[in-house]
Amino acid sequence: MDFKNSKELQPKFHSLIPGGSHTYAKGDDQYPEGAPVYIVRGEGCRVWDVDGNEFIEYGMGLRSVTLGHAYKPVVEAAYKQMLLGTNFIRPAVIELEAAEKLLSFIEGAEMAKFAKNGSDANNAAVKLARAYTGRDLVAICGDHPFFSVDDWFIGTTAMAAGIPKAIREMTLKFNYNNIASLKKLFDDHPNQIAAVILEPEKEREPLNNFLQEVQRLCKENGAVFILDEMITGFRWHNGGAQHYYNIIPDLSTFGKALGNGFAIAAIVGKRDIMKLGGMDHDKERVFLVSTTHGAETHGLAAAIETMNVYRREPVIETLWGRGERLARGFTKSVEEFHLQEYMSIMGKPCCLVYGTRDQEKKPSQPFRTLFIDEIMKRGILASSLVVSYSHSESDIDRTNEAIHEAMHVYRKALDEGVEKYLVGRPVKPVFRKYN
Repeated sequence: MDFKNSKELQPKFHSLIPGGSHTYAKGDDQYPEGAPVYIVRGEGCRVWDVDGNEFIEYGMGLRSVTLGHAYKPVVEAAYKQMLLGTNFIRPAVIELEAAEKLLSFIEGAEMAKFAKNGSDANNAAVKLARAYTGRDLVAICGDHPFFSVDDWFIGTTAMAAGIPKAIREMTLKFNYNNIASLKKLFDDHPNQIAAVILEPEKEREPLNNFLQEVQRLCKENGAVFILDEMITGFRWHNGGAQHYYNIIPDLSTFGKALGNGFAIAAIVGKRDIMKLGGMDHDKERVFLVSTTHGAETHGLAAAIETMNVYRREPVIETLWGRGERLARGFTKSVEEFHLQEYMSIMGKPCCLVYGTRDQEKKPSQPFRTLFIDEIMKRGILASSLVVSYSHSESDIDRTNEAIHEAMHVYRKALDEGVEKYLVGRPVKPVFRKYN
């Protein structure tokens, strides 16, 4: 593939935009050095770059585009709403319609507040929990990679520059599927933890009623139980992973798939907590979420139509089915090239990721880079293997063919040395202290 135009754009991006991207996970350091891609359009599960290269895409806007790029019913709903105006001096009727629609999907949720991104929603959840409990500390799952751009979370990562030590010390970490690690936090900090926040599931499913046990500890210790459903929402089930695992949190947050790529996120939850952000109580007021563009009407229209599609079409079933087909092909190639100890596919079929290991069977960025590069050469853009409703069975089969060919190269790199096949520097983790 030729990336001439992309390579010409690359220095311009970096000269005007810190990091060359507005989202760290989309940065150049996350992809092979010799294959920068600047996208000009997408349709369904495909994207085209400035050089005219066509790719079947996985990841789908960091899991936000669940139905497909430029999905016509959603785009038309947003367009029609834009013709009526996008932002007003007082609330628009569509704000109520969107809240009613979302709450009809989420069992146990009684109020909703919209924002533009997941960080806003999670920040609001943490603030509500602190106001509700009168406590300062927050416990987060240390095995989950991202909750917010705000200091309370970023201060716990390797990229903590600029964040005061006092703020960093107010966030504690526990481990997924390790209820003892959370119990220890409550024991070590009695009556100090305001909230426990985690994703319902990443690559590992909850074992031994882990989510229910987390909820039990929260109730016993007076902490607010928050589920971050940015990724799992509208993928695991129409009612989220909380419905899939039969649990009702105090608060939960949604985004990404909620608007099929449009900027929309939400916090929903129990009325006695959520109402602290309102005007019908006699406690101190909570500045919950107040954003100029949080209730832009076209974003709400996109969310409403996205939810309508989920109601009338077999979106969830298709995501799981396509993912299962993809995982079968991946696993078959792994077995054929005897890569069981070097390559793995993980997660639910609706949200797959893959792992790469070196000759010592240790996680390897060079081998990850090689694999990404090899499938890109074959028309597949995939830092993960997250499917959309627009991926057809033939798209999946074409992808599995590319994966099969890439694994053949991977096998040779294991036998002969990755440096023989890797072009350029390896990809890097997002969260690192220095460049």
